[in-house]
Amino acid sequence: MAEMDPEMAKRLHAEGATLIVLDVPEGTEFGIDYFSWNVGPRFKGVKMIPPGLHFIYYSAVNKGGQTAPRTGMFFYSKRLDIVVMRWDAVAEDVVEVTTNEEEKDKYRQGLQDMDRFLGPYPYENFKKWVSLTNHITKDLLERVQPLCKKISSVTELPQEPRHSRASASATEDAVLLLQQNPDTVIRFTAFPKQKYPEGSSPAEISKFSMDSSYAVNCLLKCLKDRREILGELQFAFVCFLVGQVYDAFEHWKKLLNLLCTCDEALPTYQDIFDALIGVLHFQVLEIPKDFFVDIVSTNNFLTTTLQVFFSNLESSTTVDKKLVDKARRFRQHLTKRFNWDFESEPDDFAPVVVET
Repeated sequence: MAEMDPEMAKRLHAEGATLIVLDVPEGTEFGIDYFSWNVGPRFKGVKMIPPGLHFIYYSAVNKGGQTAPRTGMFFYSKRLDIVVMRWDAVAEDVVEVTTNEEEKDKYRQGLQDMDRFLGPYPYENFKKWVSLTNHITKDLLERVQPLCKKISSVTELPQEPRHSRASASATEDAVLLLQQNPDTVIRFTAFPKQKYPEGSSPAEISKFSMDSSYAVNCLLKCLKDRREILGELQFAFVCFLVGQVYDAFEHWKKLLNLLCTCDEALPTYQDIFDALIGVLHFQVLEIPKDFFVDIVSTNNFLTTTLQVFFSNLESSTTVDKKLVDKARRFRQHLTKRFNWDFESEPDDFAPVVVET
């Protein structure tokens, strides 16, 4: 583990936020942002947390060492902030303890005694965390996180009485079983129902099924600030990578595909596409290497999607040269790092890898 710069350590000790988590059972897996550990008997939280957005997550571990599905939540910390939570043994879940300023001050006064029970924030991973979340704003978080504010790696069903067999057909029963508890659903922006405008001719339908500009326009019009689309892409990625939510990965793929197959609207949203390259640069670094083989390479999703993006930028006559150059550098970087080939036409979307 890299040593933290002593000056930074001093500053975070004096100004960082403190997350107090009481009564967490020994052995529970507990993490913040990009680092997790199994807690010991003395664990009472995390100190020296830099200001900004953070994600805490945890999994109960039974006596046999089996780990329960992961649950997590996002929170923003301010300078000298005190956030208090506790473990609810019945629900096997962490609940936030509402504290007013007076109570927070009491905790602050007792921090010195509590210091040895608090783990230091894993600062060596902070830069990486920021590069994966820098577009997630408070507004975006409020809009997309579930109403219950918990990110769960398993689908929760509604806590409602089931219909009796007499009143429901087998099909209705199956639908009831599949219905998610609405409070636990991540509220991602809905994709347009169709990729082309109402009343399009067959030629236009064909054009817009290849070029997602119309769908991207519709999507961005739904947002208060169009740059929220980048935050949503990051939110989906982090919920998948750290929160282990597979549905979030599916949303990330769909959103990325929509953005990368946009052609006509490229000049209109150059700021978005410029920032998208930066977002992808850091995301690609964090996907486990074998993952490209396991999931992303089903239809070699990432190389084929990015190939369309690079090709659209190269052939555009109205896009700023700086953006085209940036995309070219990114393509070269990917080819060098992963041996991905963006030159040859994919053979029925089979994985394309340069032989070394």
